[in-house]
Order: sequence, then C-alpha cells, then structure tokens
Amino acid sequence: MIVASRSHLVLIPSYNTGQKVIETVRTARNFWWPVWVVVDGSTDGTAEPLQDMARKDSGLRVMILPHNQGKGAAILRGLREAQAAGYSHVLTMDADGQHPAAKISEFMAASCAHPQAVILGVPVFDASAPLIRVRGRKISNWWANLETLWEGIGDSLYGFRVYPIEPLRDIMERRLWMRRFDFDAEAAVRLCWRGLRLINLNAPVRYLRPEDGGVSHFNYVRDNVLLTWMHVRLVLEFMLRLPMLLWRKSGAQS
Repeated sequence: MIVASRSHLVLIPSYNTGQKVIETVRTARNFWWPVWVVVDGSTDGTAEPLQDMARKDSGLRVMILPHNQGKGAAILRGLREAQAAGYSHVLTMDADGQHPAAKISEFMAASCAHPQAVILGVPVFDASAPLIRVRGRKISNWWANLETLWEGIGDSLYGFRVYPIEPLRDIMERRLWMRRFDFDAEAAVRLCWRGLRLINLNAPVRYLRPEDGGVSHFNYVRDNVLLTWMHVRLVLEFMLRLPMLLWRKSGAQS
C-alpha cells in the first residue's frame, strides 16, 4: 500500500548505480509518496529514464547535479528543495538496492510519532555482507558513541534514516565537510550534540554481487582516510563540548 505524506518524503541520492536506481525508485514508490531522487553527476545514462519516469508520475521528482559532488552534497540539495516545498522530514536511502524499501512506512511512522527524533537504521546483515565491512564499521561506531557519550547511535554508517530537515540542514550549511562518505556518521553525532533524540530500528541490508547489479563506490583507502579525519575533527570538538555533554547527561539521568 502506498502511503502519501505532505510532511515526509523519501530522498535517494544516486551516483552511477546503473539499472539498480530504477529498480530502487520503483520499489520505493510502491510504498511512499513522494519520492525524490538527486542524480549526483551520474554518467551511466540513468538521468534520462528517471526523468521520463518523473514526467509520468506525480509522486516522483528528479534533480540533476551537473557533476559529482558526493552523497552529503546531494542530500543537502534535496534538503534545501524539500524545506522550500514545505516538507519537514526526509528518509534517506541508497540507490544501489541495499536498503529495504519495505521498511519505509515503519520508519516514517516512527518519525511521525516522534517528530523531534532521528530514526536511525541499524543494519541486520546476512551472509552476503563482506566481513571486512562488518568489522570495520565497528571502529566508526565506537568512536561515534565515544563522541556522544554513548547516547545511543546504534550504527553510525547505515544511511537508511529519517531526519528532521531543519536541524540537519542548519548543521550542514555551517560546515564545508559532511559532503561525501563522511556524511552519515557526522550527521548522527552532530544531531545528537544538538540534543535530538535517537531512535534505533533494525533494518536488513543486502550486499549485491556485481553479477546481480551490485555497485559500490566505497574505496577502502580514500574513504577510511576521510572517516579518520572526520573522527579526529569530531574528537577535538568533543573535548571542547565535554563539560556541556556531561552536564546534559547528568541532568537526563537525575
């Protein structure tokens, strides 16, 4: 059943994911209205068929960026347009088929019940998940939880989430970072610092093989360097914020 909303939309950034983005959008539209796609400078020929789909579907909007700017930058473009159109929340999901469209309604319902919260997906891995990716994300999760004094970031890297637009956009507009692979983790940490409640919901994740249309732009060296630099920045700022965070945490527990 398709659920329609005037406050919550699905936002899908896409970069060279091939036919998978078409499948992802069609599946998302089976569950939600509206769905927006930001084509982040893709050169795989998917912009045209997506635009054709949008011309025939009032529940689909496609935005085209002239060159690749990164996942966070694509999401920021969507946030600006969504806020201008009167929306208050976005559910972000990847275009490559890894995220569960069938969970969209559940996550949106949680957001409607708790509109000031961030709804974080916690990945439930199956046998397709590369062991190095499963183990590696534990490092980022540990640092993100240290930086927030274990306020409850179930997973810092899983991009299937519902964000309140206003605080996330405000955070991003004030910074030059959070534009690429560092977006998901830094968004969770900074929204927690801002005092937003974090609600974790389990969601399955699929790692598709290349022969099944799977596409990954994760670069182990480049993106791990980016994550390391991000956590260095966040830890330094965390030390400055520590008295305030401790005061807030003691107040919440009293």
